[in-house]
Amino acid sequence: VFHTAAYKHVPLVEKNIIEGVSNNILGTQVIAAEAAAASVSHFILVSTDKAVRPTNVMGATKRFSEMILQSLSLHSATTFSMVRFGNVLGSSGSVVPLFTKQIKAGGPITVTHPDITRFFMTIPEAAQLVIQAGAMGSKGEVFVLDMGNSVKIVDLANKMAHLMGHS
Repeated sequence: VFHTAAYKHVPLVEKNIIEGVSNNILGTQVIAAEAAAASVSHFILVSTDKAVRPTNVMGATKRFSEMILQSLSLHSATTFSMVRFGNVLGSSGSVVPLFTKQIKAGGPITVTHPDITRFFMTIPEAAQLVIQAGAMGSKGEVFVLDMGNSVKIVDLANKMAHLMGHS
């Protein structure tokens, strides 16, 4: 089972805490328990880099979900593993399509805070990591892709605007 269902948009979960907890934590618990009861061999949770040291509700719900799977792995035949990564370029949740749309519309580009940084990876990198976790995972293991250095969102916005012929 590749469990990808979750609310991963920080502002969405911050504004809808009960729904975020219900979906991210309780949803994971139900699906994981059912997988174990059905003797599923491997269960891989797609988590987030924000679960490392959660500073927001979304990150905390994903970390809690990881802890549920680590607990279940202690007394289940199912191999539970987790994959953490940051923003996936070109995905529906990526800031890149939003910035592209804003730039094409003539601006403004909305950046939450000038000091915010993010790690980025490509869709093939994300897919490969999830598949590798399924093949290599052991009980309660967390996989993290080395995503290099984080990028300041404001720098990304400026570079995108420049590449699209704007200043």
